[in-house]
Amino acid sequence: MTKIRIENVVASTSLDRELDLHAISLALEGAEYDPERFPGLIYRLKEPKTASLLFRSGKIVCTGGKSLVDVKMAISKVTKQLEAAGIHIKIEPKIEVQNIVASSDLESEINLNAVAISLGLERVEYEPEQFPGLVYRVASPKVVILLFGTGKLVCTGARTPEDVEVAVNKIAEELRVAGLLLSERGATN
Repeated sequence: MTKIRIENVVASTSLDRELDLHAISLALEGAEYDPERFPGLIYRLKEPKTASLLFRSGKIVCTGGKSLVDVKMAISKVTKQLEAAGIHIKIEPKIEVQNIVASSDLESEINLNAVAISLGLERVEYEPEQFPGLVYRVASPKVVILLFGTGKLVCTGARTPEDVEVAVNKIAEELRVAGLLLSERGATN
């Protein structure tokens, strides 16, 4: 089983009410609001280390969490601070994960040219002059894996940690079965 590390969870919710971002920027210490540059208010937390983007529509996008627990904690803290600033939140925010970005290491070098040919051009993009990684689109779960010659990979587009695990294990198995994993790093010949 390949070790997987979640790097970022992006999730959103709606407070089901309009927000006065100017008033919130004055009430929340450290809030950044410059509508000329960006239409939302940026509010960063140190623990968990996240950034929440608040929009006039009441939508909040939270990014930077390393888990769903981090995201839930961050959104809970933001809503409590809004309440403390006199902004009444009528609903319990329903959090929806938009994207999970994870990394992994197959611990083996990979010949990306051979992978591009073997896995089929309909699911693979590989233009080493443009980008050093191979882009592999997994159909189920619907994610994108960026695969590098070092054996490191990045998985993006997942909605659950289980989707990440399934996709990473699927690509590792496909490469193993096709004989495309070169000598494992640290292995003795």
